[in-house]
Amino acid sequence: MTARPGPGRAADRASVIAAQDAGSDSRSNAAPGNPRIQPAVVLIGPPGSGKSTVGAAISRSTGWPLRDVDDDVEKQAGKTISDIFLDDGEAHFRELEKAAVAAALATHAGVLSLGGGAILAAQTRRALAGHVVVFLNLSMPTGVRRTGMAANRPLLAGINPRATYKALLEGRMPLYREVARYEIQTDDLSAAEVARMVVQQLGDSQRDKGESQ
Repeated sequence: MTARPGPGRAADRASVIAAQDAGSDSRSNAAPGNPRIQPAVVLIGPPGSGKSTVGAAISRSTGWPLRDVDDDVEKQAGKTISDIFLDDGEAHFRELEKAAVAAALATHAGVLSLGGGAILAAQTRRALAGHVVVFLNLSMPTGVRRTGMAANRPLLAGINPRATYKALLEGRMPLYREVARYEIQTDDLSAAEVARMVVQQLGDSQRDKGESQ
């Protein structure tokens, strides 16, 4: 299975530098003396799509540093995401998440993994324009099997977790595709295979960009 362009507006993202040295500054579209730092690739997708593990595999193969927005939120809050939901509610978590995504997009030059619901914020979707965003898609049965309805996924807790996951996937699918430049169906792929596909797609995009200049 190969990566295919998502239906997001490619023209809005054409200026992205898809490959860069680990830790290096991206200076595309930046004024002199004011370098712009942005991720080499942003991974999005529902719970169970493998954003963190794929991100780690990409990081190992390219040397790009990995940053996970969920980790950023937990560090800022001083508690786990499950505890944030329990103690403070989803609305508070989403505000922390939105701020963490904005900070990461502006300061991280490697692989960036977003939480499954990060794209719910219109501000975040607008901020993702101009970035290489890869949507790691999966079917509902695969998502349910991979997540195992784990206790550390508060949105999947409830009487009928399968129905909850199905509703979550259907509700978010248009938003994932709105911001995605590329989409990969991950059901039958390992994290390493998905990572190789992402890296190959980034390389192909960079070569196409060079040839068009």
